[in-house]
Amino acid sequence: MAQVAIRTEKLVHTYPRGNVMALKGVDLEIYVGDILSIVGQNGSGKTTLVRHFNGLLRPTSGKVYLMGEDTTGQTVAQMSRRCGYVFQNPNHQIFCTTVREELMVAPKNFGFSEQETQESLNRVCGLMDLEHLLDKHPMTLDYTTKKIVTIASVLMFSPEVLVLDEPTGGLDEVGRRMLTKIIRMMHDNGHTVVVIS
Repeated sequence: MAQVAIRTEKLVHTYPRGNVMALKGVDLEIYVGDILSIVGQNGSGKTTLVRHFNGLLRPTSGKVYLMGEDTTGQTVAQMSRRCGYVFQNPNHQIFCTTVREELMVAPKNFGFSEQETQESLNRVCGLMDLEHLLDKHPMTLDYTTKKIVTIASVLMFSPEVLVLDEPTGGLDEVGRRMLTKIIRMMHDNGHTVVVIS
């Protein structure tokens, strides 16, 4: 029987401002190795739902399980190590002054050794053709490249679950091909990929 990567039980989320109930009793199971797309209109709760997978949002009521473990009491750092989230807008994710620094944030936060960090950097830069950009300021890059950098920053720590929030928005054809390659690679290596569209 397939292992469940993410499970929600009667998940409810109400935003305090305006008292808006964005999620109302969501029951969901996503299995290890799945490539799943969550599709819906703007404002339907897609981003609200997936932000519970790594602790960016917490349930008003109900439960979230990540790789079989109840996430109640887990920190965002603990959850994010297992479930990497790529923001819809890369400008909301980038905060370092060089691409190299941006890529090094997660390995540093998760306690990677220097060797592990360098190996990860070599792997991700080779996969995504970023070597020539490592010393550039990420905010000076075009939109597609910024988006590639934000995806690369999550791939640096190879999470078990990868969540991509509207990943094709604003991407050119080269970026779309790169994204397809990344999703296939993650799937082939046994990772779970959730795409919001």
